Amino acid sequence: MEKKEEIAKEELEEEIMDKPEECQADEEELIKEEQLEDQLKKKNEEIEDLTNRLLRLQADFMNYKNRVEKDKETIFSYATEDLINQLLPILDNFERALDSIEKEDGFYEGVKMIYEQIIKVLTDNGLKEIECIGKCFDPNLHHAVFMEESKDSEEGIILEVLQKGYMLKDKVIRPSMVKVAK
Repeated sequence: MEKKEEIAKEELEEEIMDKPEECQADEEELIKEEQLEDQLKKKNEEIEDLTNRLLRLQADFMNYKNRVEKDKETIFSYATEDLINQLLPILDNFERALDSIEKEDGFYEGVKMIYEQIIKVLTDNGLKEIECIGKCFDPNLHHAVFMEESKDSEEGIILEVLQKGYMLKDKVIRPSMVKVAK
């Protein structure tokens, strides 16, 4: 029996000696798992950071793209405005010429057709005449040149247009010169 006990005792000692190695191996595995979890967490944070940066970059690009489009429209509008401003005195002269002719012959009709074509082209490009007669004076749209006593009209009503005013889209490019009731 002693031999059996000695063998059992030796086996037990060997098991005890092996267990610290197993425990140490388990601890190493736990440490490796923790390190992997930390690395995974860091990578996930990095992915989230990069995703946020990408979204911000996309938003910045869309804002840039919209700003460039708006700038293009503004440049085109200003270029059109300059050209139209140069043509307005010509329109005024056409109107004076048409008003001064007494007989309406072929020449008159030809000039009138040219005038109407120019007006159509300008209207298609956003030019609008400012309506005045019978309206209330608005300093944003009109430039009062004269004030006249009037029994027929209320104070501040436009009586006569001395020079037509025009708007390009929603911007006044030339206010109307008007006579206003006092």
